Parts: sequence; C-alpha cells; structure tokens
Amino acid sequence: MGSGAIRRRLALGLAVLTASGVLSVAAPGDAHAAASCAGRKVRTLPFSTGSVVLYKRGGYVCAVTYATKPGTKRKMSVSLRARGGRPVVDEGTYKHHAGPVTVHAGRRCVWVKGRVGGGSVSSGWILC
Repeated sequence: MGSGAIRRRLALGLAVLTASGVLSVAAPGDAHAAASCAGRKVRTLPFSTGSVVLYKRGGYVCAVTYATKPGTKRKMSVSLRARGGRPVVDEGTYKHHAGPVTVHAGRRCVWVKGRVGGGSVSSGWILC
C-alpha cells in the first residue's frame, strides 16, 4: 500500500472520529439519558427518595438508581444479582444516579436493591 493510500485512510479515520466527537457534544440529553441502559425498560421500583429502573436486552438485565430530587450529593447505591450469581454493585456519593450495573441473567430471576440517602428498595426475586 502506498503512502498516499495510507494518508487517505488516516484522514478518513480522523474525520470520522472528529464528527462523532462533535455529535456527542452537541447531542442534547439529561441525566437519565446519560445513565440509561441498553434495551427496553421492564420495571420501575419507586421508593421515598428515588427509584430503580430496570432494563432488559437479550439475556442481560441492567439497573440504575435515580434520586427523586437530584443535585445534592448523597449516598446512593444500586445492586443487581442474577440467581446463583454474585451481586454487581455501584455505591458512592452522587448527585443524580448510581449505576448503571449489568448482569447476564439469561432466563434466571434477578434481585435488585437501590438506596438514595435514607430511602431504599429491595425487590425480592423478579423477572423470572
């Protein structure tokens, strides 16, 4: 391959990367869109200080905990466990949401927990 062909391919690659970067900066969105999971929303588990939203795509389940009143840093967490597996957890001090966390559940049930400040939810085995 000649140096001209290599330069053209590098230029094309750079153009694609630049365009994708511009589109990602210019695209409007909110905290829910930035933290959302792939797939379709299958369940919302509300509680006093927030809610946990579950998504499913193929054999994967994904969860995000959202604060009802975002903006103030508080302890938040989300935990997702497929039956027979270990939980995948995201916890920390956040303003808007904890997660997303994803597990491969296949056709197994999942157990999800979410916490924002003093409020929390625990689902029990669901999506069986």
